[in-house]
Amino acid sequence: MHNKTRVRFAPSPTGPLHIGGVRTALYNYLFAKQHGGDFILRIEDTDSTRFVPGAEEYIQEAFDWLGLPFDESPTKGGKFGPYRQSERKDIYQKYVNQLLENKLAYIAFDTPDELDAKRLEIQNFQYDASTREQMRNSLTLSDEEVKNLIDNGTQYVVRIKIEPNIDITVNDLIRGEVVINSSVLDDKVIYKSSDQLPTYHLANVVDDHLMEITHVIRGEEWLPSAPLHVWLYKSFGWKGTMPRFAHLPLLLKPEGNGKLSKRDGDRLGFPVFPLEWKDPQSRETSSGYRESGYLPEAVVNFLALLGWNPGTEQEIFSLNELVKSFSFERCSKSGAKFDFEKAKWFNHKYIQETPNSILAEMFKPTLAQKNISFEKEYVPNVIGLVKERVNFVKELWDQASFFFVAPTSYDEKTVKKRWKAETPAQLSELVHVLQNIDNFSSEHVEKEVKQWIENKNYHLGNIMNAFRLAIVGESKGPHMFDITALIGKQETIVRLEKAIKEISVPENN
Repeated sequence: MHNKTRVRFAPSPTGPLHIGGVRTALYNYLFAKQHGGDFILRIEDTDSTRFVPGAEEYIQEAFDWLGLPFDESPTKGGKFGPYRQSERKDIYQKYVNQLLENKLAYIAFDTPDELDAKRLEIQNFQYDASTREQMRNSLTLSDEEVKNLIDNGTQYVVRIKIEPNIDITVNDLIRGEVVINSSVLDDKVIYKSSDQLPTYHLANVVDDHLMEITHVIRGEEWLPSAPLHVWLYKSFGWKGTMPRFAHLPLLLKPEGNGKLSKRDGDRLGFPVFPLEWKDPQSRETSSGYRESGYLPEAVVNFLALLGWNPGTEQEIFSLNELVKSFSFERCSKSGAKFDFEKAKWFNHKYIQETPNSILAEMFKPTLAQKNISFEKEYVPNVIGLVKERVNFVKELWDQASFFFVAPTSYDEKTVKKRWKAETPAQLSELVHVLQNIDNFSSEHVEKEVKQWIENKNYHLGNIMNAFRLAIVGESKGPHMFDITALIGKQETIVRLEKAIKEISVPENN
């Protein structure tokens, strides 16, 4: 085993990155950084038929947004490159030839039709030690026949030769020792002549070895392939350099059973991708966490606790705290239900901790869209009063619009409940009180207004509710005198006078 911890996240560029993949990458990052190691991005693009333009760039942009930088990647480079498997053809060819020369793999010429016919003939057909002698491959054909077929351009694959009835042990950091008998494995295709590229199985093993990967941390769905990878490592004679495995629990649907899917997100109204994705073929747009208003730190924190727990009541973790606290010992073996309401809670918490000036920058596009501009300090001050009421920056307008635009209408239910026959006269008196106040700070105005209410023996609730209706247009918002301190004396009086003029006293009042 190498001294330095090295882990890799190895997605295929076949479309947008699922949030489950982000969680896998995050655990790789946390483990690597905890041990002073390297976090590597490797693009597994050996399946040329499934390649989607723009997918690789999307993956890199997602991790840039999340704040999880790679130490080595196709764009950053590194001494173990290239980091795209499609650029490593010559490397893989050498190892395919080694397996063939050592009789640990063989060439198979079976066509798709021939394989389908065999599946109809044999129930639960598997290309393995019990059936390969019935097939058209280099084990059943002469060397001359094999050479002629290849010389004539016949398409072929190379299959690993799995010997039957051998116990293969996978030591997993989460699941412990997993023993699989080789008889349940088939002779997997490890190379295709059609594109001169290896399949996932061979490319992964060769790359993990050559890139000195010490730990393979991936989703539970890859556990069935682990025995084959162990078999390949031993076939190459790399016994002392085999990485340790850790197969993470699946992310499950919020309700019911099964793996979290895009369909679940569409049905329940939450993203399953980190960034918005526009399918280059269908032109369909899928929502992303970034575009939905989630802060990257909140997404990271939320995902970290899906399948791992710190053993304490702590829920809010900085990235550095996650690095220090993470351990496979506290990873669950069972799947983690995806709680999208909890994701909103995390975003709410992080919005509270985000400086108002930064939130103001994020809120700027909304104000610009509405052709609203205010002095630099005004917007952060507004946000400071309302941010505890929102889960997303996009909700700020609904909670704070009255700070920027005077109400043009008044909520009918609130009018019916709060606007009494005596209200216009009382608010006219309030206008006079406010006109005589020079210090318009929240504390001073509150003291003066409440003193006036007490002196006049008015009902505090009736006055304040009508006051709020006149200034806000409905019965919502932060502390009333914090509002008036921000919008200022003149605007407060203008709004009061407008409400007195425009709001009619309900007939039943």
